[in-house]
Amino acid sequence: MSVADSYFDELFRNDSDPWAFKQRWYERRKRALCLAALPNEHYAAVFEPGCANGELSAELATRCDALLCCDTSQRAVELARERLIDVPHARVVQARLPQQWPEGRFDLIVFSELGYYLDLDDLHRWIDCALEALTPDGQILACHWRPDIEDCPLNAQRVHNVLNERLSMHRLFSHHEQDFLLDLWSRDDTSVATREFADDRRSDSGT
Repeated sequence: MSVADSYFDELFRNDSDPWAFKQRWYERRKRALCLAALPNEHYAAVFEPGCANGELSAELATRCDALLCCDTSQRAVELARERLIDVPHARVVQARLPQQWPEGRFDLIVFSELGYYLDLDDLHRWIDCALEALTPDGQILACHWRPDIEDCPLNAQRVHNVLNERLSMHRLFSHHEQDFLLDLWSRDDTSVATREFADDRRSDSGT
């Protein structure tokens, strides 16, 4: 079964940053790589489930018009709201996924350090919900700690393998290290350079 809400409530009860997102160079570097992997300079609507205390959320907010974040822990939601208090286009809600998937359409869904807490059935449902919520040119970014985590139903490799099989989307970016896996899938397989050159030609022609 998927990891219970009480696990996350306990983590945040005694520590506002249980994974040291703010202090560790590893975490700051990983966030920078996640942002660099995004093929679009800007997005209309981004969804970040499992936002924790909002460190990645704050950086995603600079790349979009609207940001929706959620977490199963009420304390995490409070911390993320505090982190994003000066970001009027960001909203943070409490929800357990995939059961409480929010309404809306997103051109980017960020699946960071969340997949291995789900069992296989919930992961399948999560992916199905994500596919329904994506826009026709939507993208999914996934990033997960690679070593096995005690009491988690899945590991990073299994999560990314299932994503790759079930999404049936183009994998535009893949960066795998000893510590983590980072992949991005898109419904549009146009490369960044090709898209930018096409935009330049349209601008030059006045269309």
